Order: sequence, then structure tokens, then C-alpha cells
Amino acid sequence: MARGTVSELTRWPVKSLRGEPVRTARFDHRGMAGDRAYALRDERPTRAGNVLTVRQNPDLLGWSAAYGDTADPAEPPQLRAPDGTTWTWEDPKLPDALTDSLGIPLSLHAADGQQDRGPTVLVTFEASRAALGEELGAEVDLRRFRTNLHITTDLPAFAEEQWEPGATITAGEVELTVTGDHAGPCIRCAVPSWDAEGRERWRDLQTHLIGHHDNKFGVIMRVAKPGEISRGDAVGVR
Repeated sequence: MARGTVSELTRWPVKSLRGEPVRTARFDHRGMAGDRAYALRDERPTRAGNVLTVRQNPDLLGWSAAYGDTADPAEPPQLRAPDGTTWTWEDPKLPDALTDSLGIPLSLHAADGQQDRGPTVLVTFEASRAALGEELGAEVDLRRFRTNLHITTDLPAFAEEQWEPGATITAGEVELTVTGDHAGPCIRCAVPSWDAEGRERWRDLQTHLIGHHDNKFGVIMRVAKPGEISRGDAVGVR
């Protein structure tokens, strides 16, 4: 068993918007409580009803969403526009403000489990992030990967690329495991090539992942035992 600690916890309240670091989070059948519990739906005639993501419009990253530092959010998030204006999710003017900002007609949607691979948890490892930066010769901002749980362990860099069903992490009160559809090493889309605020694209990042790591970074897991995780909690990896 490898051992380590929880370095960072990050929640992404609205799919494809910037998220928020938290000190403690609840993990259960939803994945991380409040994660991707809200989304924007594209209402253009050819895409009506589809969830709008950074892949269609990187300007989404100019907006952020946050509940505040609570383990299990009970209220919808607040959104912050690129100009600093704060909006509540329930504000009837929010869809128009988003439409004006993004140039796409849209609607708001709320439902737990809107992660790309269902109600899952994305785990990343500091050794792999640091090693990737060394390979690229530049610092790699973890926020590009939209991770939930970032841990520091005594595992070698990129060890998670070979994880198979049954691999398990214990952290705080929680047990996570690689199980079910779409779990295991995370195959990346183009989103990490955009900086955290959607201003500039680093195409060499994705090219490098494809060429040297089979386009993998991080691992998709599901909650086997619910509970809370806090920054600094001990981690065990089997």
C-alpha cells in the first residue's frame, strides 16, 4: 500500500465554469457533493438541449461558480461574471446575462451527477503533475484538469496510468475505487489545453499527453464508502 496526504480539494459547481477550492467535502452517490450539479444548456436550433461545455465555447472559463466553503452545499451557487458582477443562480436575468456574454442562447439546468462519466470523482497526483511539467519544460496549472481530489503520495509519477478495476484509495472517511463504466485512467479531451480562464490555448500540452501518455492524466473513480475528506487527511492507495 502506498501512503500520502490530500493536497487539494476542488469543486466545480457549474459544468465548464471555473470552480472553487474547499477545505472539506462530502463524497457519496453524487461523487463530490455539489460537483457539476448545475449546467448550461445550449438552445441553438441545431444543439437544443445539449449541455454547453468549454469544447464549444472556451469563454465559459471567464465565469466562475462557488457555494462557499461548505462540505455539502444546501443552496445553489453564485456565479461571477468576467466583469466581476455576482449573480445568484435563481436570478431570472442570469440566462440573458450569460447569453450576452457567451453569444449563445442558453437555459439553466440543475441535476446531480452531470459529470462527463456520471457521478464520479477525478483524482490526480502531485508526482504526475510535477513530472508532466518537467517533460514539457513549463509549470502545469492543476486547474486545467478540473480535478476533484489531488493527492501527494510515494507512488512514482504516472503510476495511475496502469490502474485497473479494483484499485482503491482511502482518504479521510471515504473509500474510492475504480469500478463501473468509464472508470479508470482518465482519457483527456481538449479542455486541459485551455488555461484556467480560457484566454490562451496550449496545444502542445494535449499533443504531449497523446504522444507520451496515451492521452491519460488522472483517474476516474467512484465512491465505495461515503463520508468527508479534508485537506491534509491521510491517504492510502491499494
